[in-house]
Amino acid sequence: MKKYKLGFTDGVYDMFHVGHLNMIRTAKSYCDKLIVGVHSDEIVESYKHRKTVINEQDRREIIGALKDVDQAVINYTRDKMELWEKYHFDVIFIGDDWKGTERWNNFEKVLAKVGVSVEYIPYTKGVSTTQIREKLGEVNNAKKDLS
Repeated sequence: MKKYKLGFTDGVYDMFHVGHLNMIRTAKSYCDKLIVGVHSDEIVESYKHRKTVINEQDRREIIGALKDVDQAVINYTRDKMELWEKYHFDVIFIGDDWKGTERWNNFEKVLAKVGVSVEYIPYTKGVSTTQIREKLGEVNNAKKDLS
């Protein structure tokens, strides 16, 4: 049985992989409707200090095509209260690798004031966009060595 009416999760979702899929599937299992925010290119560059491989519109389209996603939106902020004011979700989902961090401890306190729960979803071990980028770098370096 679904625990919540409207859930929200967000991320970059650059080079979409099974870890992203697991997060979204699990989040949807907790709620009737799920909104997934895709961080804008500008936001990603501001905190990751690098450009995305796939642009924000294409990333939103990929996420929106998933059966577990009821609405895919582009986020122009990482402030969870601003996002709540816009979408009025009753639960937010984040990977459990963030549990206990100062950032998410603060979000928990602020969101609790408006009745929003935070659910930590198990992080998929062994896969990440960073790892994919590293593998691509290894392939490119190997190609250079062969030339």
